[in-house]
Amino acid sequence: MLRIGVFGGSFDPVHLGHVNLAKDALEQCALNRVLLVPARLQPFKLDRTPASGADRMNMLNLALAGEDRIYPSDLELKQEGVSYTYLTLRAMQKEFGEGARLYFIAGTDSLVKLDTWMNHEELLSRYAYIVGARPGYREEEREEAMIRLRKHWGTEIIRINNRPFDLSATEIRKRVAQGLAVDQMVGRDVEEYIISHGLYR
Repeated sequence: MLRIGVFGGSFDPVHLGHVNLAKDALEQCALNRVLLVPARLQPFKLDRTPASGADRMNMLNLALAGEDRIYPSDLELKQEGVSYTYLTLRAMQKEFGEGARLYFIAGTDSLVKLDTWMNHEELLSRYAYIVGARPGYREEEREEAMIRLRKHWGTEIIRINNRPFDLSATEIRKRVAQGLAVDQMVGRDVEEYIISHGLYR
């Protein structure tokens, strides 16, 4: 069975925390590949204008150059309107076929709210989830959500021991605006792209 990891987000910009979570999921869950899918418009971030889709895809290509079986996908950027996860996973399932198993890669912050997302019944009954942790999130909160979702929906959830990278795109954008270095957060190539294209100024 083909096992595909789907990692959605703004990726504004993509940083080493994103890349390492994708790598850890790939290795620990025996996935065939992981796709990073930048959102055109995230339903929870409609008050903020991200860098253009082209810029975010270019940064993803730079960040993932040389990575084996981890790729960016422009599926959501090509769609009109808000990027809802259930529509993305439906499209991915159609692309890879009903025989493929899709694993949505999420953090604790997403996992605890999954049953409030649009079409959550379909999301929780049809797809599987890989959950990573980031510093600052309580273990109990993640465990409670996993128990609740498994009980109510029979959802397959795999918890991984991902490398803790306490990085946030918000902090990176602030540092860029202040003229501070971010190469240790995003990698040298992505930092050079941000600077040369005048992003987040």
